Amino acid sequence: MSAAGHTLSLEEQIDQWRSYLRRRQTIHSVDVAELEDHLREQITALVEAGLAAEEAFLVAVKRLGNLDALSREFAREHSERLWKQLVVVSADSGELARVRTDAIVAFCLAVAAAAAFKLPALFGLELDRNIEFLEQGAGVYARNLSLFVLPLLTGYFVWKRRLDARTFRWLIAAFVAAVVFANVYPFAAGSDTEALAALHLPIALWFIVGIAYAGGRWGEIAGRMDFIRFSGELFIYYVLIALGGGVLTGFMALLFKAIGIDAEPFFTFWLLPCGAVGAVLVGSWLVEAKQSVIENMAPVLTRLFTPLFAAVLVAFLGALVWTGHGVDIERNVLIAFDLLLAVVLGLLLYCISARDAESPPGVFDVVQVVLVVSALIADVVALWAIAARITEFGFTPNRVAALGENVILLANLVWSAVLYIRFLRGRGAFTSLEWWQTAYLPVYALWAALVVAIFPPMFGYS
Repeated sequence: MSAAGHTLSLEEQIDQWRSYLRRRQTIHSVDVAELEDHLREQITALVEAGLAAEEAFLVAVKRLGNLDALSREFAREHSERLWKQLVVVSADSGELARVRTDAIVAFCLAVAAAAAFKLPALFGLELDRNIEFLEQGAGVYARNLSLFVLPLLTGYFVWKRRLDARTFRWLIAAFVAAVVFANVYPFAAGSDTEALAALHLPIALWFIVGIAYAGGRWGEIAGRMDFIRFSGELFIYYVLIALGGGVLTGFMALLFKAIGIDAEPFFTFWLLPCGAVGAVLVGSWLVEAKQSVIENMAPVLTRLFTPLFAAVLVAFLGALVWTGHGVDIERNVLIAFDLLLAVVLGLLLYCISARDAESPPGVFDVVQVVLVVSALIADVVALWAIAARITEFGFTPNRVAALGENVILLANLVWSAVLYIRFLRGRGAFTSLEWWQTAYLPVYALWAALVVAIFPPMFGYS
């Protein structure tokens, strides 16, 4: 019993779950002992990742429900009671102290990220003096934007997961290398290589964040899948925080304007940029704090937008065939095209991470295959246009970067389509698709790192 005297201990919760399964054995044939072994393994892994035992039980029961129908029924029938129990458990003095400590650390790191963002001002590089460069995707702030926040986020997970010294040293070495490559090259102002470095450095460093987040489980599919889920949840929280911050800023501007004070410079050069970097830490803490919630927003949104994006891609390909027009592969169009493919890949990754691997193929899986195949064809069209552009006008940093990224996407999408179609036809397991997607993540990080480290000298920093 907890100190509050109202919550069940971990063993009592497991006993309750075991009793439920045994009572229902007349309806379903289940091996309770084997399932209990799986449940305890999940709880142990989650506790080692930083969750309290009671939280780990709630999450483990939900995950086990992906393998066993009775556990799924237990989670559904007891969801409201389990959630209330979590609230009580969180009120326990020890648990409350842990939650409070996590919150304090996260908010302190958010303040540190905001302070780091203003650090270049000490060297005379004020944000307002570099607005023109920022609009071109270049400048000191653009190149170092991810370095203002991601090292602190990684440090938060190092502290949470209690990573060993060897892993910690490798993480530090990665960020030191990132600082060097982002700042030692003599970039021409507004150059393409500088813009590419600013865009690709966060991608490479997000992989480093993932290693820290996994807490020693990066080599496991489950560890990488957890990071994918975290990334999706963080994106949702960040957007919500940004929307709330925008509303707050609007009201503040109106209030101060009513008394004759122009607060726009403060909003533009202090509140908005500092809040943007700090929100990454706050959003990450929120995702960690709600790990035990049984349902969340991201899977719902992916199920909503996956059919919509599939429809857009099918319509685009249909219009392409109908009109016979080629793809305009100018810089802005190319960026938008690659962003679309990146969003499609993100939807695919998160849908895979949220899906029950043991469930049979369904209608939504067919929609997923349509999305993947449509994105694959669109990627081939983009590659064709890029190759034609290179043949006609020669190599540039942007074209080579786009060529490499689309080739990497093509390889991922081709094999994803093969594995998914095999699954639909009953000739392959869904876990093969999970393994492929999570094992492919380092490829994106490696290419991004090469763009940051190799492209500037290769193309003369232009």
